[in-house]
Amino acid sequence: MQNKEFIYSNGEITVIWKPEICQHSGVCVRTLPKVYDPKDKPWIKVENATTQELKDQIGKCPSGALSFAIANNK
Repeated sequence: MQNKEFIYSNGEITVIWKPEICQHSGVCVRTLPKVYDPKDKPWIKVENATTQELKDQIGKCPSGALSFAIANNK
């Protein structure tokens, strides 16, 4: 089985979601409902939070399905 990744970026932070390991605990939706809306497409809108807010929330993901990368500022 192929591991899928979905990538959402605002140019500063890139949020990576791996649905195959997601436990659907809802921590993301409860923490940042303006960013995470499973009824919408795309369901992650990184532009609706600051980079720090996203980093803090991703750190609370119990399954590790959400991770992030920070863009290199040249």
